[in-house]
Amino acid sequence: MFAYIKGKFHLNTPSEVVIDAQGIGYRLFISLQTYGEIKNKSEGMLHTHLHIKEDAHTLYGFYTKHELDVFLHLISISGVGPNTALLVLSSFSSKELEYVIIEQNVDKLKTVKGIGKKTAERIILELKDKLGKNSDTEHLKIIQGSHNTMHEEALSALVTLGFQKSVAQKSIALYLRKNTEDQSVEEIIKFVLKQSR
Repeated sequence: MFAYIKGKFHLNTPSEVVIDAQGIGYRLFISLQTYGEIKNKSEGMLHTHLHIKEDAHTLYGFYTKHELDVFLHLISISGVGPNTALLVLSSFSSKELEYVIIEQNVDKLKTVKGIGKKTAERIILELKDKLGKNSDTEHLKIIQGSHNTMHEEALSALVTLGFQKSVAQKSIALYLRKNTEDQSVEEIIKFVLKQSR
């Protein structure tokens, strides 16, 4: 229904963004990958997928067409819903995920919250031919950034993703103790996602 939405970014958080397109505010759920690209932008365009269920119509937004394509491949797999697919794309960039799948690295996929051994094996089996064909060997660098509200943004995003606030706070504190340099909201959330297994 919607191929993309272009407009001004509002409520830009690591898990969602509202795009004002000609006076209409569209709420889109996003991955850390997309957040890293748009967090310092005031406006832009996101490729979209409208997921329809009986009780909800939910929009998902992606900075690149490639990330959207990977997302659509993921949700085509039995047992992988949109929220789980977003968790995967928040733990790995779409390019990193290609490498994990090509290498058939089940253990690495299992580090994502909600992905068990059988689901990881199914993802690899069904996507290794689809994602491997156009893969290059260049890893994407995660955009770094730190600011005064970094801790609060990470906590808010983790609660949105289903973590208990107290558990998220402890994991964030652990990350901050271990990493004194190159801190960012994205890295904090990725750390907590991988620690939750």
